This record gives sequence, C-alpha cells and structure tokens, in this order.
Amino acid sequence: MNGAPYTAPPIVAGLSKRAFIVGLVALVLYAVGGALNPTQFFQSYLIGFLLWCGVSLGCMGILMTVHLSGGAWGLVIRRPLEAATRTIPLLPIFFLPIIFGVHHIYGWATPGHVTGHQAQYLNVPFFIVRAAFYFLCWCTLPHFLNKWSLEQDRHPGYAVTRRLQLVSGPGLVLYGLTMTFASVDWIMSLEPHWYSSIFGMIIVIGQVLSAMAFVIMVMLLLSRYDPMSKVLLPRHFHDMGKMLLTFVMVWAYFAFSELLIIWAGNLPEEIPWYLHRLQTTWKSVSILIVLFHFAVPFAFLLSRDLKRNAAKLGAVAAGLFFMRWLDLYWSTAPEFYQGALHFSWMDAAAPLGLGGIWLGAYFWQLQKMPLLPLGDGHLQQSLGPGEDE
Repeated sequence: MNGAPYTAPPIVAGLSKRAFIVGLVALVLYAVGGALNPTQFFQSYLIGFLLWCGVSLGCMGILMTVHLSGGAWGLVIRRPLEAATRTIPLLPIFFLPIIFGVHHIYGWATPGHVTGHQAQYLNVPFFIVRAAFYFLCWCTLPHFLNKWSLEQDRHPGYAVTRRLQLVSGPGLVLYGLTMTFASVDWIMSLEPHWYSSIFGMIIVIGQVLSAMAFVIMVMLLLSRYDPMSKVLLPRHFHDMGKMLLTFVMVWAYFAFSELLIIWAGNLPEEIPWYLHRLQTTWKSVSILIVLFHFAVPFAFLLSRDLKRNAAKLGAVAAGLFFMRWLDLYWSTAPEFYQGALHFSWMDAAAPLGLGGIWLGAYFWQLQKMPLLPLGDGHLQQSLGPGEDE
C-alpha cells in the first residue's frame, strides 16, 4: 500500500498556522494580564498546563493500549495518537513558568509552611528534580513508539510489532506511576495536608478521556477531506464512541468512589478538600461536573446511532473536552479561593494560548507521517467493511 495517498490534507497545514497565530496572540494578552496580576497569572497557567499536558499523555496511554490489544479497532486513530505523543517534548518548555512561579502557586514553597517528612518531599529543588524525571520518562517512550512505528511501515513484520508491544506494557505501568506522583506534586500538594490514594488514577483516566475526546474531534475533521473521507466508516466512529463511553464510566466510578470513602470516613485531614467544593458557591461547578461530565454524555453515548454519527459524536466529544477543563479548574482553583467561586479571564486565556501553540505543533506533526500505519498486518481488516455496514 503506497503511503503517498494517505498524507494529511492541505487543511491541516492551514490549521497549524492559524493555531500558532491564535496561541501567540492569546499569550501576549495573557502576559499583559500577568504583569498586572502575577499571582493570578501563575495560578491560571497551572490549569492550562494540566489540560494540554493531559491530552499529550492521554494519547500516549491510548496508543500503548492499541499496541497491546493488537486488534484492528485502534488502527485508524493510531497516527493521530502518535502525532500527539510527538508534542510531549513541548511539555518541559510549558512547565518552565510553573517553576518560576512556584511561590505564587504552592504554599509549601514558602519555608516553614510544611515541616517534618512533608518538608523533605515538598521543597522546590526536589520538586524540580522529580518533574525532570517525569518528563524524561514521557519523552523517551514516544521516541521509541514513533521510531518503530515508522520502521514498521518500511519493514512490515511481526518483529517490529512485537517490539512495540514489549515497550507498551512496561510503558503503561511507567505512565501510571509517574503521573500518579506528578498529580501529587502538581495538584494534590496545593492542599499539602490532604491526601487520597486514588487521586492519581482519577487524573490518569481524566487525561485518557480528554485524549479520546480530542482524537474524535480530529477524526471528525479528517473524515471531511480526502483521503480519510474514503476510509472512515460509521463503525470506526462507533468504536471510538464505545471507548469514550468506557472512559466516562471509569472516570465517574473512580471520582464517586473517592468521594464516598472520604465523605463516609469524615476525617479532618481529608474532608476539607470536599467541603471547599460542596458547601460553598463552588457547589454550582460541582453540579455542572456531575451533570455534563457524566450524566448527560453517558445518556447520549448509550445510543448506538449517535456513536455511528460522526457529527453528533464529535459534538459530545467537544462537550466532554470542555468539561475536562472545568474539572481541572474545579480541582485546583478552590485551593486558591476557598471562600467563594472565583473566575478570572486569565483562567480561559491560559488554556487558549497554550492550546494554540500545542495545536499548531500537533497539526504540524500530523503532516509528518502517513495517516494510516501502512505496515500493520491488521490494517486491511480495519479498513474492510464490517458485518453491519
């Protein structure tokens, strides 16, 4: 199968340029706001960083799952996933403002705020060292996943496929472990006396959910242009919709389990985190998350017809992507404003600016390789008509 017909359509190059421009303009305006209010600048920046970091890492997690499953279901989204993983080297650059603004974001960065064993872990030098280790792990895995994927195109065969599987198994474990510690460092430590043993998994599944929602929107875009308009079938979107439904349910299960256990335990070290969010004006955001991060999309995604309709599935995915931003906002901002709901225009400007740069890089990377993994032995099975077509 010739890879030339499976190059990205010209619209992708145009989207890359426009995304870069929008991102740069938003970041310039955001920087002006930061000069007037540095604390708000860094606190809002954390939310934007977590959102786009989650998309990159979530795509890496789904990609490794595709390799491990060995089935045809993930082949049409494999190259869009790989393009997202190639944006991961941007993340250490995105993280630099958090290092510079660490004293504006984290109370423990002030000497004397935490003591004893907490002080040995929560200090700025060790915080930076841990972050460097996370980024090293996250940049290494996509290097091999993309290198061997391209090699598979040139030299199809079981040997390369097996290598991709062998790196994906330990890679998923490494991703889960490193992101668990990163979630403690970057989010949970906003309230250093609060802890939850399941919080890391909630963040991981949230990243995978945001990644799946993003990929569905990308595939909806590609389905409107050649060559993917001739490739993508309703059953492909049906498969993506089933995965999205699965991640919605798993996220809801983990989030509710955490709430139920902490609320029932009613321990003074644990319960204040939820009191800030459920017994203040932040309660309205909590209700929105319950409704539109779980209940409404869950009801929609139960429909087989909706999952097979690319436009409708894309609309649900877009709504869930927005709710991922709202959930991250809900997870972080109440620690800065515990008394009442607070929203700054910079809370929206930071994700927009970083998102513009990230999307520009993403669409640029999407042009680098054929849109289908041409050397994968399951490709013909994936592209052929299903029994219900």
